[in-house]
Amino acid sequence: MVKKIKKFIKRIGLRRTTVLTLLFIGLFAILLQRLFSLQIIHGQEYADNFNLSITRERTIKSTRGNIRDRNGQLLAYNQLSYSVTLEDNGTYDTTREQNLTLNHVAYELLQILQKHEESTDISFYIDLDDNGEYVYTASGFTLNRFKADVYGEAEIDSLEEDELNATAQELMDYMCSEERFALVNNKSPYTAQELSDHELPESFTPEETLEVVKIRYILSTNSYQKYIPVTIATNVSEDTVAEIMERKDSLQGVDIEEDSIRVYDDAEYFANIIGYTGKASAEELEALEEEGYDDYSTDAIIGKSGVEQLMETQLRGQDGSEEVVVDRLGKILDINENSKVDPVAGNDVYLSIDKDLQKVVYDVLEQKIAGILVENIVNTKTFEYVEGMDTAEIKTPIYDVYYALIENSVLDIGHFSAEDATTLEQTVYSLFQQRQSQVFSEISSELTSENPTAFQDLSEEMQEYQQYIVSDFLIQDTGILSEGAIDVSDSVYKAWQNGTISLKEFLTYAAGENWIDISRFSAEGEYLSSSEVYTALSEYLTESLSDDEGFSKIIYKYMLQSDMISGTQLCMLLYDQGVLEQDENTYNSLASGSLRAYDFMIQKITSLEITPAQLALDPCYGSAVVTDPKTGETLACVTYPGYDNNRLANNMDSDYYNHLLEDLSRPLYNKATQETRAPGSTFKVVTAIAGIEEGIVDSNYGVVCDGAFHFPNSSDFVNCANIYGHGYMSVVSGIANSCNDFFGQVAYDLGTDSNGEFSDSLGLETLNKYAKMFRLNEKTGLEIEESEPQLADADVVRSAIGQSNAQYTTSQLARYVTTIASRGTSYDLTLFDKVTDADGNVLEDYSPEIKGDLDVSDSTWSTVHEGMRGVATRNPILSSLDVAVAGKTGTAQEDLSRPSHGLFIGFAPYEDPEVAMAVRISYGYSSGNAISVANDIFSYMYNLEDESEIVSGTANTDNISTAQTD
Repeated sequence: MVKKIKKFIKRIGLRRTTVLTLLFIGLFAILLQRLFSLQIIHGQEYADNFNLSITRERTIKSTRGNIRDRNGQLLAYNQLSYSVTLEDNGTYDTTREQNLTLNHVAYELLQILQKHEESTDISFYIDLDDNGEYVYTASGFTLNRFKADVYGEAEIDSLEEDELNATAQELMDYMCSEERFALVNNKSPYTAQELSDHELPESFTPEETLEVVKIRYILSTNSYQKYIPVTIATNVSEDTVAEIMERKDSLQGVDIEEDSIRVYDDAEYFANIIGYTGKASAEELEALEEEGYDDYSTDAIIGKSGVEQLMETQLRGQDGSEEVVVDRLGKILDINENSKVDPVAGNDVYLSIDKDLQKVVYDVLEQKIAGILVENIVNTKTFEYVEGMDTAEIKTPIYDVYYALIENSVLDIGHFSAEDATTLEQTVYSLFQQRQSQVFSEISSELTSENPTAFQDLSEEMQEYQQYIVSDFLIQDTGILSEGAIDVSDSVYKAWQNGTISLKEFLTYAAGENWIDISRFSAEGEYLSSSEVYTALSEYLTESLSDDEGFSKIIYKYMLQSDMISGTQLCMLLYDQGVLEQDENTYNSLASGSLRAYDFMIQKITSLEITPAQLALDPCYGSAVVTDPKTGETLACVTYPGYDNNRLANNMDSDYYNHLLEDLSRPLYNKATQETRAPGSTFKVVTAIAGIEEGIVDSNYGVVCDGAFHFPNSSDFVNCANIYGHGYMSVVSGIANSCNDFFGQVAYDLGTDSNGEFSDSLGLETLNKYAKMFRLNEKTGLEIEESEPQLADADVVRSAIGQSNAQYTTSQLARYVTTIASRGTSYDLTLFDKVTDADGNVLEDYSPEIKGDLDVSDSTWSTVHEGMRGVATRNPILSSLDVAVAGKTGTAQEDLSRPSHGLFIGFAPYEDPEVAMAVRISYGYSSGNAISVANDIFSYMYNLEDESEIVSGTANTDNISTAQTD
């Protein structure tokens, strides 16, 4: 056949080239016909089929496990919410078109969120400061990991030096450049038509730039993988959801997902135990990966503190997945049911804590602290502490209360100058400006004077300004004056510390000694002489302090003292700024003068409308830990004040978090497990046991108390609470009366050897042997953060009465009294009860671990119990209870210019203990106030009073005690 064709071609005279040409024409005709069929005849059909051909795997989010109390009551749970997500599902001809499209989507999405007062929820470590400049909000590993992500490096070590050292502005410039997100395309500027077509503005504000870059950044963290969504905003409103769904066709890749937010019931009562959740940082993800948990996504929500963090791997669920078919716009067209992997809910964690008891203890503490505060406020401008004064005589002048409204930011002084400031705010701000100008003039005069005034010769007000400038502003806030560079042995530095030279002399000298970091305030840097450095620093101080909040607060303090502004004005501002609910009658009464500011503040503190925590005066915080001595279970672990962890979880309220950090009452600091203080006379039980077990104290051992323990062969002495003397004291009456003379003698005898020679170290060694038996040298086992205890290492006599340098947390005192109540059973405390799966099946059971039994005779326990029972029967509050209580009081002096700490440890019923507790009110004047708290707790637990009488919602001023009683 082939031969015939060849002969035919040869016969008709066709060349090979002609044949090839005809062949190509035929093939081209076939191709045209096929294209016509594909695009014209079957185009829509094939387009539809193409849309149906995109398959992706979609994550089905699991739910985090609940946190419950011992009775199953919810403390932390999940609530349905909606999140805004974004994925890159477009097709683009050029990178330029991709950037224009994604920037349009990010910008439009931002407009919708802002319209509905929503914010993005993106971990991004750059923000705008008050001067409108970009600054970092992280440091160390987290910041360097962020830089590596921005520059597209898998490892921090891969960063170039200029990338590692890039400023926040430089990093923003890079992300805005054509190389990354092209918000500003310098090499090839967008045309007006391009901007118009993509509904983009000609330029972005700094705030818009930041938010658009944040959206583009989080999208880039998945390396622009198609159909992999990232979360842009969480817990958005239904209005936001509705508008996004209406405009979804024009917002390519934007979608709404059902999600959940973490909710904490009765937050302030439990926040310091439970903690909160939040977006995982790069450092946290790396740590989890090192522990073998490498399946966390980059936007994973994890426990950040407390139980949420401690039990992260139990609480987290396991995400599921399913295959879905989507069109090119990401719209789901079909779900492959056979591919579905159901998510697994996280486990439920049960605490040993009783929710109702925890709340009552917290409220009782707040009520008593408020009562102590109210009873010790006096209607004066100042209170002068005199050295040697009894701490019971210390009072709080009402002007300190007024100033506390400013000092602890109850009032927002920044709002005084806002556009929507009230008339009164504007008036106060105008007065402030006048005084600020005068203060700066005086400071400037001191800084430039040829004969500046020595610090010690300045007025008290000017001393406080200058002290703030050096210690708070130059050293702490800005680092301009480098603590590391200062030679503390230098004679000029010592002269400044002693107040014998002026601020100008000190700063001039510091400039010459290179103690000042010039780069922080001058671009000239090393090219300045020491005199030029000082001049530049002086100018910088005047400029920077004008909007420094801390410095402004001091100005307000002295404006109050000089009556330039009044307490009445500040009280009225509480209504102007919405701190208090509007009350026209009260407001007008203040304005007219018919209601004194003093009476007003007493009323508001008494009603707890203004709390001790807000004022942060003495006292403003306390703690209590309640246990079951039969099992060692922790029933309550309370720190006052608490905080609202709902505002830190999910989309963190950064302003609120910063406020908590600066709050002078330190709500983030767990007073029950982190605050260490002297134990006071609560420690005397250890001394009694040591004396008995060492064979020193027996039935014949007694001391005649004459009001003080006098050290033999010394003029030193330690007073008793009863300066007239207790008379004859045995060990039982010594405990019951908390006699310092008795326990001082026991301590002295513990340090006396067989030759009659006294050795303080021998006494301490013996005393601490028994303290260690009670494990007062160890943490309690509570899983949340707990400070290390400190045994006394000097002065056995004062150590024996709890007044040396021993330091314990309330939780450690609680385990101590639990051991006493159980007659020597020492537990490791725990906050956990059990862990169950979502169906209630118990996966893990927690029980306090018994660490041992104290080698103490039964008769010794009976003796100390009898003495502790005597403490209660001698006390008019505890003795009136319808349950037999045993306890020990403690009043610990720490700062002689502030009130003493009040403590109580105890248990009930005396015959067969079921509950033990430790209570501490820091700077609470007297143990009598701690007894009052314990009394209310016992009354609640044994149903001796109606709960509404115990938790009244007002300050408890009953039986307020200021005098040292033990």
